[in-house]
Amino acid sequence: MAPWRPCRTLNKSAPCYDTLLMNAHKKFSTALQTLPLVAILRGISPREALPVGQALADKGWTLIEVPLNSPSPLDSIAAMAIAFPQALVGAGTVLTTADVHNVHAAGGQLIVSPNFNPVVVREAVRLGMVCLPGVMTASEAFAALEAGANGLKIFPAEMITPAVVKALRAVLPADVVLLPVGGITPDNMGTYFAAGASGFGIGSALYKPGMTAGDVTASAIRFIATCDRKTGA
Repeated sequence: MAPWRPCRTLNKSAPCYDTLLMNAHKKFSTALQTLPLVAILRGISPREALPVGQALADKGWTLIEVPLNSPSPLDSIAAMAIAFPQALVGAGTVLTTADVHNVHAAGGQLIVSPNFNPVVVREAVRLGMVCLPGVMTASEAFAALEAGANGLKIFPAEMITPAVVKALRAVLPADVVLLPVGGITPDNMGTYFAAGASGFGIGSALYKPGMTAGDVTASAIRFIATCDRKTGA
């Protein structure tokens, strides 16, 4: 595919990345109300990005993350940002402000990190992107919110039980978005929802490299059905 380019180089009929970024927060808010699940497509290649993205989009999945340790992640992000303008597409494993700038230039609207780095959060917020840093403790959670985070990635969920999520929910502002990530399956979503989770990041249980679009559709349906039952959708 052709490399992504800044807005000023595109002709008038082509999508403008600045316009795509404009509605990031609206897309995030809408997704939280309809299907609060982030698809973590770790290891996806640009060749797979559009078929897998289409499989998710067809099922109403609008939060899509391509971790930066995937093959040519910016190409995948750029392709999906243009092909699925209704979706909030961005990057995971974002560790530096340089990463933030690269994702922004590719048309990405979402910044997800495994850790909390205040400079990364502030830069993503400054650029109008939705930022979800990874936290484990109340101290990290409050610091991330003070830096401007739009929600919190509770990571790794394998180490953060529903009881811990419930304890965090009790002390954090009521409207804070809490998204457990790591080892989430349809079988354990219910206990996290009951503890106060707002939604989830879904990784290898949804997508692994080499899966077909049909495989992803089948996985997506299982998660959507569970999410609908718990949220009353």
